Amino acid sequence: MSNTSPIQKLMERYNCKNNDDRRIALREIVQEISLLGLSRTSFFYHAAFYGGTALRIFYGLDRFSEDMDFSLIEPNNQFKLETYLGAIKDELGAWGFEMQIEQKVQDTHKTIQSAFIKGGTLIHLIKIASLTPPVSGVPENELIKIKIEIDTNPPAEAGFEVKYRLQPLPFSVRLYDKSSLFAGKLHALLYRGWQNRVKGRDFYDYLWYLSQNIPVNIRHLQRRMEQTGHWNSEEILTLEQLKNLLSKRFKTIDFNQAREDMLPFVKDSRSLDLWSYEFFNTVTQDHLHVV
Repeated sequence: MSNTSPIQKLMERYNCKNNDDRRIALREIVQEISLLGLSRTSFFYHAAFYGGTALRIFYGLDRFSEDMDFSLIEPNNQFKLETYLGAIKDELGAWGFEMQIEQKVQDTHKTIQSAFIKGGTLIHLIKIASLTPPVSGVPENELIKIKIEIDTNPPAEAGFEVKYRLQPLPFSVRLYDKSSLFAGKLHALLYRGWQNRVKGRDFYDYLWYLSQNIPVNIRHLQRRMEQTGHWNSEEILTLEQLKNLLSKRFKTIDFNQAREDMLPFVKDSRSLDLWSYEFFNTVTQDHLHVV
């Protein structure tokens, strides 16, 4: 009879070769168990999962994503993320994870609420990956740190669907549908303030959407642009206008820097070799379409 614990069985799915693989697996397992904990509450009656981690877990995006992003289905300035954090901590504890959950103090004028899941990397690798201490290359003070954010004032016109997971136990999650997720990614690509560091993950995800032939929910994108002051609500956003906006944005990008940002998140860096203005502009003209 096998003495393998359920959490070790989850780890085995990843076929980890080194500590970097184990770190990624550990974070993803924490993310999945956190979703399981939320699914046991009323959270997904009010909110939907979106962003890179939603793409990774439910739609097969082939890169690791660190944060967990959610959005309310309807605006509600009375919503409190803290109401649901105990369910995440309890679920993680039930699976043997010794995690702290800290809510970020919210600016009363902001519509984004945040919290962090934190725990020691080394102690959990020893516990669930059956590693024997000492574990070289993993400092004792290294932390798993996963940010949770929820938008309490979501833009309109998004589409949603319910998806199911069978592990760690069967559960369901409400998500943005793929076309609405794509709209959110395009808004980030066009208007995210990167300061001094281009977020290459936005460009990688953009190519993933194009490769999957996913159309953009352009109505939802327009609502996002209106909300951030980038579009006039009296004018209807068209595909041609969107392509022109993207072309202008691509001209401003340091694609060498974007590639460097992506390197920790992909296993084969050759997928980034073609990144350039010409490449992104051409694939946009050829493959971007809307619904």
